[in-house]
Amino acid sequence: MGRNVKLEIELYEPMCSWFKEYLEEKYKGAIVETIDSHARTLDVYLEEAGIIEEYPQTVGLDIQIDVLGIIRKGRTAEIAFIEAKKNQLNLHDLGQLWAYCKLCNPSEAFLLSSVGTGNLNKILNNLNRTDLLDFGDNKKIRKMQVAKWDIGKRSIDYKTIVPLI
Repeated sequence: MGRNVKLEIELYEPMCSWFKEYLEEKYKGAIVETIDSHARTLDVYLEEAGIIEEYPQTVGLDIQIDVLGIIRKGRTAEIAFIEAKKNQLNLHDLGQLWAYCKLCNPSEAFLLSSVGTGNLNKILNNLNRTDLLDFGDNKKIRKMQVAKWDIGKRSIDYKTIVPLI
């Protein structure tokens, strides 16, 4: 196993940088902001960004996202999440992000681990249960994405991403 961080917080800044590039590439022409948002609840950041009225369901909920992306296009704004882990991923981690996604319906949601996808690899790949990644309203189903974070490259390890983007 390669080197790992001592503290999960060490992952947030490089993930913010990667996420900003990823979102700017995917949402061309949008104004993208990424925030290390682990320290306070999501509604506080959305209030500061002036978009809380688009996500009123977050008010008063104890949702703490590690990295928050805000994608502004004209008068509208969408949000995106990264949940970071320094341990092997498990169903509990996936369930936490899934609940946040069901409540907030972000445009993107990543579950990233600096050591690997753990037993989620078996569930998602061997058992082919990528349906567990589904969220969204009935109009548009989205999928959370799970991958290993490559500390050295300061990027996701694209060989490990499920489902493929």
